[in-house]
Amino acid sequence: ETKFLAWGVVALAAMILVTSYLCLSSAVAGKKLLEHRIDVLQNARVAMAILTADLRAACPMAKEFQFLGLHRMMGEVTADNLDFGTHNYAPKRPGEGDFCQVSFFLNQDPQSGEFVLFRRRNPLIGLDPLDGGTREEIARGVRGVRFEYYDGFDWYDNWGDADGRAKARGSLVDQPNLTGMPEAVRITLAFDSTPQARPAAGAKESRLEPPMIFQTVARLNLATTSAGSSGGSSAGPAGI
Repeated sequence: ETKFLAWGVVALAAMILVTSYLCLSSAVAGKKLLEHRIDVLQNARVAMAILTADLRAACPMAKEFQFLGLHRMMGEVTADNLDFGTHNYAPKRPGEGDFCQVSFFLNQDPQSGEFVLFRRRNPLIGLDPLDGGTREEIARGVRGVRFEYYDGFDWYDNWGDADGRAKARGSLVDQPNLTGMPEAVRITLAFDSTPQARPAAGAKESRLEPPMIFQTVARLNLATTSAGSSGGSSAGPAGI
């Protein structure tokens, strides 16, 4: 009887230890997930602040490309491109002004497989407005970048005339998203919601947890002022 009692005590102690370990493991996993999501929130806040600050001070980038917004995909990931000029720039070297050519684009890190949001800035007026300058990393763990463009009446997935489509169209066809600048840009960023969320080699994208989505609308203040002074529409999208 004493032997059975001793075995019972040992079994009970083992159950308590296993339960304690499972509770501790769950708490640690929850803490890691919470810390990761807090980091994601901070990364998204910083990325949105950089994007909106540049867009609010947006201006024509060059005579041939005033403002370019191209919809593109990288596999199953939405990776839109954005190119424009901005006055949101503080001169850092002699000969520079407050004008800067800016690009936002997504690229994949070949080592980690993460998608990274980059910003290219060129404060000098080069021969190619879509090249030159330096690039900086804005955010990692991005699962998608989407830009939409508002002309005062409708939203468009693309903006600008990168391939000369405007010249090929008839003059009677009204396509406001091929010329000038939009009044506003809707920004949608998707981030990995869990640590190490990128799939291993051969894994399918569908196994990933749903991403964390962040969205805002940035009004192009200089474009709106210009349109208003020339008799254009001054209406804005709801929520701006």
